[in-house]
Amino acid sequence: MSAAGDRLQDTAGHAALALPGTDHGYPFTQHLDVYKVAGKVFLIVTDDPDEQIITVKCEPEHARAQVRGYVSIRPGRYLDKRHWISLGPGPGITKRLVTDAVEDSYDLAVERLPGRDRPRTR
Repeated sequence: MSAAGDRLQDTAGHAALALPGTDHGYPFTQHLDVYKVAGKVFLIVTDDPDEQIITVKCEPEHARAQVRGYVSIRPGRYLDKRHWISLGPGPGITKRLVTDAVEDSYDLAVERLPGRDRPRTR
């Protein structure tokens, strides 16, 4: 992923926590770190060094393109496979790609919130 060897999960978690109104916890299991904005899930991080996977919301057309374009991007694990993708380390998976995927997922979650529940700025 980078010369520094950052884990995919760390990059995703840092990107998510930089976004306004983000909170996270382990509501399902101790190995799934779930990130939410106003109660809406936008990122699930598999907290396992042997299985570096993050799962994010994605528009269906973009999700299909991502799955076709990268060997380590697959339809969403755990969730609706049309609207979620899972990313693992592999060729072309950069910090920028991971950060963009997290930010896009956050934006999709925020778009669906009532105006009163949306974070102030991004």
